[in-house]
Amino acid sequence: MAGARKPVVEVRRSQRRRRTVSAYRDGERVVVLIPDQFSRAEETEWVDRMLARLAAREGRPARTDGELLQRATRLISLYLPEHGPAAVPTSVRWVTNQNGRWGSCTPADRTIRISHRLQDMPDWVIDYVLLHELAHLIVPSHNASFWALVCRYPKAERARGYLEGVASVAGVPLPD
Repeated sequence: MAGARKPVVEVRRSQRRRRTVSAYRDGERVVVLIPDQFSRAEETEWVDRMLARLAAREGRPARTDGELLQRATRLISLYLPEHGPAAVPTSVRWVTNQNGRWGSCTPADRTIRISHRLQDMPDWVIDYVLLHELAHLIVPSHNASFWALVCRYPKAERARGYLEGVASVAGVPLPD
């Protein structure tokens, strides 16, 4: 793309980070998190690689409410089949007003809202949050029965770790 400006990049080195590299947008700049022991050549290579990944992610079409409902239907059939209609929401939608939580469910009217912050996250993370909210249609509280339903998802622990990492980088507490 001729004439495209390269964004302002802030590189943050961490002595605790050993191998992983991540990047995110913070307004007009891109923050790239790298291990402290990386050489300048490795830093340059990884900055370019992460800019390419962000550009590819941003080029994807936005995920829709309809897609969320299809995901919910698939997750119900895979992980909550014995609950039938009790696990089916009346609506599932992306919302932009949830910055302190990943999703929410109102069992009384059977609605689920998923934070727009998840739209660019991997499918398996979105599926975890969606299954978490679907489980609230069956068990409203965070008791042992609820977590037993959520833990049916094979990547539940991995997804929670991913979300904890995202929350940590953003400096926000992770809700239950």
